[in-house]
Amino acid sequence: MAAKGPRENITLECTDCKRRNYTTSKNKRKNTDRLEIKKYCKFCKKHTSHKETK
Repeated sequence: MAAKGPRENITLECTDCKRRNYTTSKNKRKNTDRLEIKKYCKFCKKHTSHKETK
């Protein structure tokens, strides 16, 4: 059964190597801008900034 409401699944992409490492969800009504979080990239082997992709 699909989730109801404004929450939508998104993919996070590393800004250094451009690989898509993480998936998460966010509320599209409250946060309209793109999400950016510092997370660990296993391909770069360091903490980098991860941005929301389409």
